[in-house]
Amino acid sequence: MSADSLDQGVLFDLGISPLVDGPTTRTAPGPAGEEPRTVPLTIQERFDAWSEANPWVLPALERLAGRWLDAGHDRLGMKQLWERLRWEYGATTGDTFKANNNYTSRAARALIERRPDLAPALRTRELRSA
Repeated sequence: MSADSLDQGVLFDLGISPLVDGPTTRTAPGPAGEEPRTVPLTIQERFDAWSEANPWVLPALERLAGRWLDAGHDRLGMKQLWERLRWEYGATTGDTFKANNNYTSRAARALIERRPDLAPALRTRELRSA
């Protein structure tokens, strides 16, 4: 396989669409007797909204992970996949991959949830925030 055709099947058939930034705030009830207020979303809420708005990203990461492991590697870095996807997205669309680097730990967990067999290859640390 040539370098030019390396990822033709990895991203192009996933229905890539422009990355959409998700919301950053939500309306929450105010204290008793007060009006609702706008509060920032947690990082998990932001990731969930972003992931839902960009449903092709996790399948693309899954395919990249599978290709890496199929090549004989036994360890995998989420940042490695994130940056490869960023490169592929830019090379394919001419646009910038608008994905917060803070989402990589959440994406790793979502990838393991989709594909538990990837857990031994992806190490995760305890989350420090909700």
